[in-house]
Amino acid sequence: MNVIPQRVRDGFGKLIDPLALVFIRLHVRPNLITTVGTLVVIASAMAFGLGWVRWGGLLLLVSGVFDLLDGRVARRADMTTTFGAFYDSTLDRVGESALFGGIALFFLRGGVAPERLTLAVVGCLVALAASLIVSYTRARAEGLGLTAKVGIAQRAERVLLLGVPTLFFGAGNRGSLLFWIVLVLALATSVTVVQRVLYVARAAREPSVRRPPRPRDTLPGHAAALQSRKGP
Repeated sequence: MNVIPQRVRDGFGKLIDPLALVFIRLHVRPNLITTVGTLVVIASAMAFGLGWVRWGGLLLLVSGVFDLLDGRVARRADMTTTFGAFYDSTLDRVGESALFGGIALFFLRGGVAPERLTLAVVGCLVALAASLIVSYTRARAEGLGLTAKVGIAQRAERVLLLGVPTLFFGAGNRGSLLFWIVLVLALATSVTVVQRVLYVARAAREPSVRRPPRPRDTLPGHAAALQSRKGP
C-alpha cells in the first residue's frame, strides 16, 4: 500500500526533469546533489531547533526535491554507481537523524506544553528509530535480491506530512500541531516497518526467489550490496 500513487510520483518526477537536465548539462555529479540535499535537511533541522518552524518546513520540502533529483540525474546521465547508492543511503540516515534531533530540541526548549514534553520527545525517538528501520528494510531486502517499496510512510510521505503543515501553519498553538504530526509520523513509520517485514516474508517464500550468496566477511543483518540509488 502506497499513500502517494505511483502515477503521482512519476508525474512529479517529470516536472523536475527539466531541472535534472540542467544539472546534467552543467556536469553536476549526483553525489554533489546528494550532499547539498543533506545540508539543506541539516539546515531544516537547525531551523526547527531554533523555533523557526515555517523555515524548517520550507527547507525540508526543498530537500525533498534534491532527494529526487540526485537519482534522476544519475539514471539519465548513466552515472549510477554502487558507491552512489551507498552514499545516498548513508546521507539519508544522517538527514533523518538531524531532522528529528532538531524537532526534539524545539520541544525541549519550550516549544510544547510541559505536560506533553515527555511524550513529544519519545515520539521523536520512535519516529527516528522507525524511519531508520524503514530505510534499512528496503536496503536489506535489495541486498537479498528482493524489493520492499511498500508502506504508508515512505520517505516522500514523511517529508510531505512534516513539511507542508509546518510551512503553512508553523508549530501550532504551543507546538500542538508539530506535536501531533510527530506522533502520527511515529505511528505511521512503525506501521510501515511491519508492512515491509510482512511483504518481504511473503516474497521470500516465492519459489522463484534466488538469494545471492553471502560473502564470508559480511556480518549477519547487513546487506551485501545496494542495488538502487534511491532510498525509501
